[in-house]
Amino acid sequence: MEILDELSRDALRRLIATGRRADGRDMYSYRDIGIQKNPVPNAEGSALVSLGKTQILVGVKFDIAKPFADKPDEGVLSTGAELVPLASGTFETGPPREEAIELARVVDRGIRSSNTIDLKSFYIDKEKVLGIYVDIWVLDFDGNFFDAAGLAAMAALKSARMPKVEDGKIIRSESAGKLKLTSDVVTCTFAKADTSFLLDPSFDEEKGMDGRITIATTPEHVCAIQKGGWGAFTQKDIMSLVDISFAKGKELRSLLQ
Repeated sequence: MEILDELSRDALRRLIATGRRADGRDMYSYRDIGIQKNPVPNAEGSALVSLGKTQILVGVKFDIAKPFADKPDEGVLSTGAELVPLASGTFETGPPREEAIELARVVDRGIRSSNTIDLKSFYIDKEKVLGIYVDIWVLDFDGNFFDAAGLAAMAALKSARMPKVEDGKIIRSESAGKLKLTSDVVTCTFAKADTSFLLDPSFDEEKGMDGRITIATTPEHVCAIQKGGWGAFTQKDIMSLVDISFAKGKELRSLLQ
């Protein structure tokens, strides 16, 4: 596998030296994006997002939970991810892999750090709060599940309806209205190959990259940054990619409306 990775790196470098990518995109363009809201009727909110050949399904559910000891007056936000083995030959059955854990944490951190959900409004009493659970399934994988999952999670949250809570219990047959959000959080993921950067890397580009950086933004703020791989990013690199993330984030948010 290491030999194949080195061959992928060499091939990627030779291609981008000509200013091209294998699929014809420029360096800072996304593949085609599709968003389907509420494909899962039994969830409080859901969305199916395609990013090129990568497909992500996200479901949102609410339940009664016990507050965390360090945040007794806040509700619970929990995000999990499942890499479905049929999605890629690189995915396997069994306990959550490192990639699934990282994916869930990146999506969770963007939502949590943006404070787009007012978790304090989920407080019921000292023993009970409302919990919101965001479940991510990677159904097809051709690179960059971070941006696809982040977009799907945001679309699912925007479509989510709050269940009615009465006497500390959820009445699922009644709705308390749409989930209130203060902003739309999106992520932009860049692959680094030598001194070049590629937005929305495909699977082949990820195999040949030196490193990866994912930047989560609202229209006004950087919420989170996650680095992957062994390649280094200078301060100048990061500041430049942040500027691009704000510009591209505007395009992604327009798809959520």
